[in-house]
Amino acid sequence: MELNEIRVAVLRIEGTNCEDETVHAFKNLGVEAEAVHLKQFYSDTIREEEKRNIRDYTAIVFPGGFSAGDYIRAGAIFSARIKSVLRKSLEEFIENGYPVLGICNGFQVLVELGALPAFDKTISDRPEMALGINNSGRFECRPTFLRVESRNTAFTGSIDRDIVMFPSAHAEGRVIFPDGREEEWLERLKENGQIVFRYVDPGGRYSGYPWNPNGSIYNIAGICNPDGNVLGLMPHPERSFHPYTHCSWTRGRKETGDGELFFRSILEYMMKL
Repeated sequence: MELNEIRVAVLRIEGTNCEDETVHAFKNLGVEAEAVHLKQFYSDTIREEEKRNIRDYTAIVFPGGFSAGDYIRAGAIFSARIKSVLRKSLEEFIENGYPVLGICNGFQVLVELGALPAFDKTISDRPEMALGINNSGRFECRPTFLRVESRNTAFTGSIDRDIVMFPSAHAEGRVIFPDGREEEWLERLKENGQIVFRYVDPGGRYSGYPWNPNGSIYNIAGICNPDGNVLGLMPHPERSFHPYTHCSWTRGRKETGDGELFFRSILEYMMKL
């Protein structure tokens, strides 16, 4: 695939945010990207020129925010609407190797949808894990340091640093596995190489609060599906795309933002498809 063939859809509904920053990240790397409302895929009320088809795109992103007010559970309503109108198309999209990314609320959507961890099916019939309320019991918004655990994914191949900083901003980000099966689920993730990012302190050590802002098991910040083309992560790479948005910009200037390397990895993956 050539660079000019890449088209990215950042899906939005009421309550999502960061879609503009995510579109900005892709556009800054020279590819076509747009924020697309879910209704543009199926509603008869949308004008013809604004209708879209998932096959028009080569990457799908579920951005951060508070989709549908996070009622019921974070991401639950957005994922239910996707399952009702796009499940088959999204399954085909994933099985064809195209990347699907969920950031923060988007991670919550992918979990509720059953697209992660996707041990046995591309999209399971019901969630296989959960993202619970932070152990602190409050919304956590802070610089977050992550160790890159796997570069064998569509999202990390171009990251040349062991530790990256992506800011966190969430109230429900604690990775939870089925009660009594935590060790089993964790071992499956390890065996499959599905753990992509883990929380660390600025020195690269696996640490508890506040460096692990939510109390996730095994300091997990992001996981992928077994094929490595679906990723969910809680911190926001689009918020550290530029070097000057790094929390230590004035103390240790970098030529490239950590987030840029993340998004560049996605493009380089697609150019190999």
